[in-house]
Amino acid sequence: MAKQKRGGRRTDVGELPTTAGGFADALLAAAHDTARAGDSARRLAPGFDLPGELAQGADLAGQQLIGRACRAGWLPEDLRQAASRRVDEFAVSYVLDTLAAYAGQFAAGTVHPEWRDQLAETGAVRWWTDTGPHLAQWAAKHLLTPAEAVTAVLEALGLLTTLPPVTVVLPPPGTATRQRPASHHAVDEKKLGRVRALLAKAESSSFPEEAEALSAKAQELMTRHALDRVLVEAGAAVPDAPASRRLWLDTPYLDAKSLLAHVVAKANRCQAVFEPRWGFVTVVGDEADLDAVALLTTSLLVQATRAMIAGGQDDRGRRSREFRQSFLVSYATRIGERLEKAAETTLAGSPDPARLLPVLASHEKRVATTFATLFPEVVTKSVTVRSHDGWGEGRAAADRARLHS
Repeated sequence: MAKQKRGGRRTDVGELPTTAGGFADALLAAAHDTARAGDSARRLAPGFDLPGELAQGADLAGQQLIGRACRAGWLPEDLRQAASRRVDEFAVSYVLDTLAAYAGQFAAGTVHPEWRDQLAETGAVRWWTDTGPHLAQWAAKHLLTPAEAVTAVLEALGLLTTLPPVTVVLPPPGTATRQRPASHHAVDEKKLGRVRALLAKAESSSFPEEAEALSAKAQELMTRHALDRVLVEAGAAVPDAPASRRLWLDTPYLDAKSLLAHVVAKANRCQAVFEPRWGFVTVVGDEADLDAVALLTTSLLVQATRAMIAGGQDDRGRRSREFRQSFLVSYATRIGERLEKAAETTLAGSPDPARLLPVLASHEKRVATTFATLFPEVVTKSVTVRSHDGWGEGRAAADRARLHS
């Protein structure tokens, strides 16, 4: 009879447990071998009725793992993104329900407002009643048999067991949080709205030159707004500390797309690091600059992908992985050069560049110090380019941007 050791105790996985704790241990043990999730589920839920102890055990196991993930820095959006990439829709749903149940334990004042916002945006809300176990109601909602429901539970738990600690962007639920006072350089929603409008128009344009000119104008507005802020910051006794944010990238070509995020971050006075295993970039910088990076990176990825596909329509070789990877790397490299030039031009045209330079230098130092503290062991990695045509067309597409219009 197979046995597995967990937490200093030996859990018998060959016999059906009889208590909620026993089921929790059995589920946690089986979650480490998701390739056999179906077999384990059929053993744990062999009939047409879902044992109440099994449902309670699933709750216990889920709360243990989701709590560990949240304390390790994972946010609601991170959990949704990770789940949607690794498990099926049923397991994603179970992860979000488990997250909603976990967050519901804490008083509103001990959950950061942005954490609560992400919870709502991901759809992690409590919908089930207290009349019965969650798992039974969840299985009925999705029309799943007990074995199918437990299979999804095991896949969800299996995902949660693999989540490593990540940078703490927001304090986890239950942490006594002091509400951040209004920033002396808070985001100007009116200007941010203009930037969003420009980028939305760029994404909808069928003309690459127009799209890139609109993106350039958005960068110009963001840079001007940032320079206004740093001048205000120069008179503040205690400037705001740099913050961090995660940007999730869609497959494929993650290395190339992360390079685009990096150059946009650099042009907006931020620093970025890529986590290739999970597919996200963490950006460190001023809160308002992080908004700019997120907006522009998302828009440019849409535009770059469209330009890449349009550039390879007539030639099968240009639709190859090598062509598209090279195209995106070249596009990102050239866009980075032009964004940097646009930022320099905007700085030179500011009313008081001599006063701005030391303030920007101080800002850069704070960002670099925070980045080094969060990521003391960053490794620089090059991105391989194997298509000359892809490189040339990517650079040409980026060169069409009228950054000084």
